Amino acid sequence: MNHIPFLMTSAGVLALMFAAAPAQSKSLGIALNADIRSLDPGVNRDANSDSVVVHMVEGLVAYGEDASVKPMLAESVTVSKDNLTYTFTLRESVKFHNGKEMTSEDVVWSWNRYMAEATKWRCRPDFAAGGAAHIVSVEAPDRKTVIFKLEKPNVLFLATLARTDCGMTGILDKSSLNDDGSFRAPVGTGPFKYKEWKKGEFVDLEAFADYSARTDEKRDGFTGAKKPLVDGVRFAVIPDRSSAKAALLNGDIDVLPDAPYADIEEYEKNAALGVSIVSNPGITAILFQARDPLLKDVRVRKAISMAIDTNALVDGITLGLGKANSSLVPVTSRYYSAEQAKGYKYDPEAAKLLLKEAGYNGQPIKLIANTRYLNTYDAAVVAQAMLQQTGINAELEVLEWAAQLDRYQSGNYAAMAFPYSARFDPALTYDSVMGNKDKEPRKVWDDPEAQAMLEESIRISDPEKRQELFDKLHARFMETVPFLMLYNGVEASAFQKRVKNYVASIFSMPRAWEVTVVE
Repeated sequence: MNHIPFLMTSAGVLALMFAAAPAQSKSLGIALNADIRSLDPGVNRDANSDSVVVHMVEGLVAYGEDASVKPMLAESVTVSKDNLTYTFTLRESVKFHNGKEMTSEDVVWSWNRYMAEATKWRCRPDFAAGGAAHIVSVEAPDRKTVIFKLEKPNVLFLATLARTDCGMTGILDKSSLNDDGSFRAPVGTGPFKYKEWKKGEFVDLEAFADYSARTDEKRDGFTGAKKPLVDGVRFAVIPDRSSAKAALLNGDIDVLPDAPYADIEEYEKNAALGVSIVSNPGITAILFQARDPLLKDVRVRKAISMAIDTNALVDGITLGLGKANSSLVPVTSRYYSAEQAKGYKYDPEAAKLLLKEAGYNGQPIKLIANTRYLNTYDAAVVAQAMLQQTGINAELEVLEWAAQLDRYQSGNYAAMAFPYSARFDPALTYDSVMGNKDKEPRKVWDDPEAQAMLEESIRISDPEKRQELFDKLHARFMETVPFLMLYNGVEASAFQKRVKNYVASIFSMPRAWEVTVVE
């Protein structure tokens, strides 16, 4: 097993880190388990980057708490009868962090920047020629109207715009860029504005005093009420889980998102702390590289899947909070059917027969994991032990998260334990893992037959027809075994009880708006 050193952060250093922040009676400290990669929405991003960026930028639409897509910077959205033209009417008097009023010109400028190949926006392939939601034109007939025209109907167009890994397609002011066109920092419309990023230590945001709040009374996912009720937010980088726990218990941080399941009972018994737990559609899986010399044989992939007792694995690493799910469709979805419930039966002896049939002779199979996402690391450790008991020579390779993400993006691996952010329609979840490996090496499932089913599910809105397609996709998934699904996400957050109105969300991201701190 390869080991990597933790970046240790002592309690004393943490105290100094927070003391270094300007004295504020109402600041909020939130722990991050690793530094962010970027502040550019949807560019060179990861989940931590998204968590910070969503406090500063907003898109035309956003996900509500019920996972439906609702207006954000748009006051309203109308769709033509042929489902090809979307007209957005913008809200009045929305200001950027520099005080400038947002208009349709800013929407068009932001869109053109995202779609420029040089920007390397994660979601460009979805909207470019050949993409499922190919946009043929974007026009601004007046300062408060923007019209998007699609090549073909796509019922998930708005849902894709709202994706957090797309940076919510956040609308930016031109001053977000340097004179040479490179990205400087987000000048958006969100409730908090950028202050400082000290790499490896913290990201500081400050409340946007002139935030243009919606009239909604309640917080609603990434839309609704979003007033900044604290003076600032410090996202503190604390990679070591013991140091993060000490910081929470000592009161050096206010919120610990994604708290280890093993600590939840202790936090619930602590009179000074609160705990919030919620399930989400995110997925944890063991990915297979079907172009690997060994794993290109579907019999080997099936044998691995049959050698892992997913029920025992998930119950063990989540301490009973999570439940195994063999489908990319979450159990909470309206599309989770009896067909979706079908999975591989734990059967080590049948796995051994398949391995023998495939000519497997003990060759090592590298299983990549990281310690930033502890549950995926734990899943890899348990899976390795189960595989070895079946005679599969699984070797654990532990990488820093950035290194693993690079390997994932390039498709340079045999197997890896990997987490995916939540998607709120099964087609979006399938789309996150499916595609042409030659064009997008990060895609895990390259299957033209399955791709055709997915594309049809994106074009139609009839629930019964979509159900039929999702059931067929799951059957194909079980047949071809591009990877092994383990379970959907469980977000557990711990926080100081002096923090009021903080709750975990289905998006697995901390939200600092509408939160107060009582000293």
